[in-house]
Amino acid sequence: MPETTHDQSLRQEFNRWAAAGRGEEMEDHHLPIVEPALALMDIRPDDCILDVGCGTGWLTRRLAAMVPQGQVVGIDVSDEMIRRAQSTSERIPNLRFQVSSIDELTFKTNSFSKTISVESAYYWPDPVSGIKQIFRVLRSGGSLWVVINYYRDNPHCHQWGALYAVPTHLLSTEEWMELFRGAGFASVASRRIPDPSPSPEVYSGRWFRDAEQMRRFKEFGALLVHGVKP
Repeated sequence: MPETTHDQSLRQEFNRWAAAGRGEEMEDHHLPIVEPALALMDIRPDDCILDVGCGTGWLTRRLAAMVPQGQVVGIDVSDEMIRRAQSTSERIPNLRFQVSSIDELTFKTNSFSKTISVESAYYWPDPVSGIKQIFRVLRSGGSLWVVINYYRDNPHCHQWGALYAVPTHLLSTEEWMELFRGAGFASVASRRIPDPSPSPEVYSGRWFRDAEQMRRFKEFGALLVHGVKP
């Protein structure tokens, strides 16, 4: 299937992010909300894990160390992110990367035991299609874990929509859970993960009104939604 205009826009935008070094910044930005999710995933040494929207691979490298008898695959729509991920991961034998849109997963049905996506799902062209694709490539008993900071229940992130250079989806917790259920997932659940990292006394960036709004955003927390393929 030909690449969509949305995918082209995403690739161009995240290639710009990669060139600006933003991919390498993601570990510091996201680890405080990802570590609690990893602790809940019951990762086993022989798991085969898919990381959707892997960027430059900081999480895939961490996961590969956790599954020495398994394998980790990272995908991203940005070919420049993937190039950087590959160049820094060449000596990790159980890790590989692939340029891919979430709507066009080329993996065989029942390929993975777990899938995780961090700060990617609200960029997907069609979250319904994306979650169904992940359901297909998961094995029976496999699980999907989605972590996002941009969702409707947290009022302190709504202003981001006007700042993004590509279309996004601002959905509520219940809407995300319903997408999981609609794709066939069972035991669908959610929780908020507060970000305990320190905030500046003065904030002068573009994403928050001021330091107080940033603190409230982090206290409210990221959204984790997860479910199991029966």
